[in-house]
Amino acid sequence: MATRAHNFFAGPAVLPVSVLEQTKNAVMDFADLGVSILEISHRDKKFEEVIRTAENDALEITGLSAQEYTVLFVGGGASTQFAMVPMNFLHKKADYINTGEWSSKAIKEAKLFGEVVEAASSKDKNFNYLPKNISFSPDADYVHITTNNTIFGTQWKTLPAVNAPLVADMSSDMFGIQREWNKYSLIYAGAQKNLGPSGVTMVVLKKAWLEKAKEKNPTMMKYKTHADAGSLYNTPPSFAVFVVGKTLQWIKGQGGLAAVQEKNEKKAKLLYDAIDGHGDFYKGSVADKADRSLMNVTWNLSTPELEEKFIGEAKKLKMLGLKGHRSVGGIRASIYNACPMESVELLVKFMEDFYKANK
Repeated sequence: MATRAHNFFAGPAVLPVSVLEQTKNAVMDFADLGVSILEISHRDKKFEEVIRTAENDALEITGLSAQEYTVLFVGGGASTQFAMVPMNFLHKKADYINTGEWSSKAIKEAKLFGEVVEAASSKDKNFNYLPKNISFSPDADYVHITTNNTIFGTQWKTLPAVNAPLVADMSSDMFGIQREWNKYSLIYAGAQKNLGPSGVTMVVLKKAWLEKAKEKNPTMMKYKTHADAGSLYNTPPSFAVFVVGKTLQWIKGQGGLAAVQEKNEKKAKLLYDAIDGHGDFYKGSVADKADRSLMNVTWNLSTPELEEKFIGEAKKLKMLGLKGHRSVGGIRASIYNACPMESVELLVKFMEDFYKANK
C-alpha cells in the first residue's frame, strides 16, 4: 500500500489499515466465490453470515444480550434517525439535551411528531460546554442525548441519571469508550466516523421498548420492519456493512473497549497537553476540560489567517482534515479509534515547531 497520509478528517474518517486490506481483497474476490463483495446478493448465505457476525460482534463488544437487544443495519444516515426515533416512540412528549448542531437538528425533526422539551442546552455559549443542571420531564416518552459533538469538541463521558428510556446518537464516538450499555433503550450511529464507511447506520435497540413503538408508520420507517427481517427487508448497504463488520473484529482484536479507550485517552492527552502547554498561542475551544472530547479535539489560533497558515503547512506534511467545521472555524483534529498514535505524535511535533516559528 502506498504511503498513507495522516488522516484527521471528521467523517468519513480514518479506517484501520488491516480493514482496508481485507476490504480490498473482498472487492476482487469475496469468500472465494469469484465475485466481489460489491456484487454478491444480500440473500446469499455468505452475505447473511457477514451481517449476522457483525450483529453478534456488536453485542459482544457491548456485553449486551441477544435476548434483550437487537442490532440493526439501516440506510439513511443518522439524519434519518432524527425523524425515525420520534416517528416510532414519541407518543406525547420527549426530552432532548441540546449540545450542538446535530442535537439541534434532531430536535427540529422531533417537533414534527409531538411535544419536545429542551431539558438543557449549551446554546447560550455556542455549545462550548455540556449542561450540568438538567431538569427532566416526569412524563417524557424518552430522553435523547448526543454523546459526542464533532463540531464543538465536547463529549459526555458519564451521563445524567434519567427515569425515562434513554436514546443516544453515538455517531462519532460509538465504541470509542466504555459505557453502561444496558442503560440505553436505543442507540444509533452513522458508521462513517468511528465504525466504518459512509452509507450505513447501526442501531442497537432494546426489544422490550420496541414493543411500545407506534404501528401506523411507513413500512421502511418502522424499526419493527427491520428487526423482524434481520436488516434484510430490502437490500441493505451491503458493502458498508461488510466494512463495519471487519472494523468490529478489529476492535475485538485490539482487546475490546477497555483497550480502545486507553489508547484513545493517551492520544487525546498528548494533543490536549500540546494545546495547554502553549495556552497563549493555542486556545482550546471547550470551556471545561472535563467536557473535552476524546474523538474531536478543537482549538483556535489568534487569527483566521494564522489558522489557515497552520492548516496549509500541516497539509504539506500530509496531515489532512485539520480545518474546523465551517460553522465555527478554527482547527479540529479527529482522532478516532483507527487514528494511529504516530499521527498524533507528528501533529504535536508540528504544533511545537509552528509555535516556535510564529509566536
